[in-house]
Amino acid sequence: MTEELEVERGDVRDNGRRPPRAVVGSHRIEEEMFGRLFDRNILSRIWVFVRPYRRQLVISILAVLVFTATQLAIPLIIGRAIDSGLSGDAAGRAALAWSLGLFALTITINFAASWVQENVVGKAAENVLFDIRTAMFDHLQDVSLSFMDKTEVGRLMSRLQGDVNAMQEFLETSVLSVGDLVLLIGIIVAMLWLDWQLGLLTLLVLPVLFAVRVAWLPRARVAFMAAHEANSVANGALAEAIHGVRTVQGMERQPVNFELYADKARATLEANRTASKFAQVMVPIVDGLTGTAMAVVVVLGGSMVLTGRLEVGVMVTFLFYIQRFFDPIRSLTMQYSVMQRAMASGSRLIEVLDVKVDITDAKDATDLPHDMDGSVEFRDVTFGYSPSNPVLRGVNFRVEPGETVALVGPTGSGKSSAMSLLKRFYDVQGGQVIVGGHDVRDVTQASLGREIAMVLQEPYLFSGTVMENIRYNKTDATEQDVIEAARAVGAHDFISALPEGYDTVMGERGGALSLGQRQLISFARALVADARILVLDEATASIDSYTEMLIQKALKTLLTGRTGVVIAHRLATIRDADRIIVLQAGEVLEQGTHDELIANDALYAQLYSANYASFDDLPVAEASGRAS
Repeated sequence: MTEELEVERGDVRDNGRRPPRAVVGSHRIEEEMFGRLFDRNILSRIWVFVRPYRRQLVISILAVLVFTATQLAIPLIIGRAIDSGLSGDAAGRAALAWSLGLFALTITINFAASWVQENVVGKAAENVLFDIRTAMFDHLQDVSLSFMDKTEVGRLMSRLQGDVNAMQEFLETSVLSVGDLVLLIGIIVAMLWLDWQLGLLTLLVLPVLFAVRVAWLPRARVAFMAAHEANSVANGALAEAIHGVRTVQGMERQPVNFELYADKARATLEANRTASKFAQVMVPIVDGLTGTAMAVVVVLGGSMVLTGRLEVGVMVTFLFYIQRFFDPIRSLTMQYSVMQRAMASGSRLIEVLDVKVDITDAKDATDLPHDMDGSVEFRDVTFGYSPSNPVLRGVNFRVEPGETVALVGPTGSGKSSAMSLLKRFYDVQGGQVIVGGHDVRDVTQASLGREIAMVLQEPYLFSGTVMENIRYNKTDATEQDVIEAARAVGAHDFISALPEGYDTVMGERGGALSLGQRQLISFARALVADARILVLDEATASIDSYTEMLIQKALKTLLTGRTGVVIAHRLATIRDADRIIVLQAGEVLEQGTHDELIANDALYAQLYSANYASFDDLPVAEASGRAS
């Protein structure tokens, strides 16, 4: 439903260059349409990406200047050719021949300069675009999860796409603006040089154009912003309806949703129509002023030709210059808006590039030894996503090498937070997390990731084949390694039944595979990674009972010979653990084997004796009461 509004600076054929566009539409104009006109800090930061291509930039500017020079020369050559031809003598015919030859040479140079400029600046801008995008992507791979927790994915996508495109458009048009400015000054100088009186009369239209621009620009900004906001609202409603389509269809809410969206779409239509009117009104005004200027030249210049004061060729040259005089003005006006958008976009890009990476390797960090014992220990750990509101308070426990420990507790007790600290997604505010006898802050994140594999509650499969997904952690794993891992966890049969077997390409998030099948593939991925420590974060929470039985068998294979930390709610998963640690409100309430905890007659025993299937079934009041 999004409409695009384009304002072009005249026909492309007028000067052989692609006109810049001012486009109203949520995918082209981002959160702020107009930023500061000039920001030295933003330009200096963007220059870091442009610097490697400064040679191409210089070549492009030189090509633009040559192109502009030929644009200025062509009317002069035509005027001289006309006057030479009208003379009728031998000298005139010779001059005409020379003019025709010079005209052909100028056209050739014009074409070559245009081709060089378009080709070089286009490639350079694309390279800068690529470098900015890859720099942002690379940085976002390393930023702390605390940033991702509070940042909308859509906003980041907007910056990776829309804002980067705005910078590309700015880079391309900024080179063109050099030529436009030189062309405008050159035309003014040429007209005054040919006949200063006729030139001054022609330039009288400039104050009128300036006054119109001053009156038009503020109103146009308001209209463009209103159109942008209306587009954003409509697109938001559309995205919400798409994401919630199951709920919409399940509740038969389609007619109501359609009416709600239709209202927003109509508001968008009206806003875009208003913006379109403001954009389009400048075209007839500029055309009218162009016609007025040409009429002045025809009437006054014609009378001057009749009196012999002005040559015919000079008047024709004036007409050519007037025809092109308003092209650079249109272009520079559009580039003014492009620069404003670029400053706003550049500011948002820099915000992303400047996001602080909280979790980094220490300067003296070492790799976690391959022969480390695989033990895990929490020593008096205190942690909170907000330091003033701790999620874990003085947590102490140890997992021995090769031991499988279940971490249980009501929702919000801190189980997943503890596992995030183990992987060092976050750093503790107090205490230590020890892996294999080493504080996780003293070892490299790469080695920590190599020795700790995680299987999450909702398995995430990436675009690519089943084979590529299973060896995602270990890209050098052989095909036989992958097949053996799939057999071990019980995934080989259903994978073999897929249309292309292990070479079947997965769709988004796993395509048509069931949740249980995707989970088994994630188990095979963890097995291929061959990590010493395995973390299962509620890996069976959303699985039906039959699939859970299959996964329980896979888990036994997966945990053999490894240290396992299992976050689980279901008793069937918990009872198989060597030891159970019960968390309540961020503290270790009790720990021991299943039988020991039953004998302890605390929270775990209450859950079990009440025949709850999951800790989530336990009423909060009862859990708190038992905890006290």
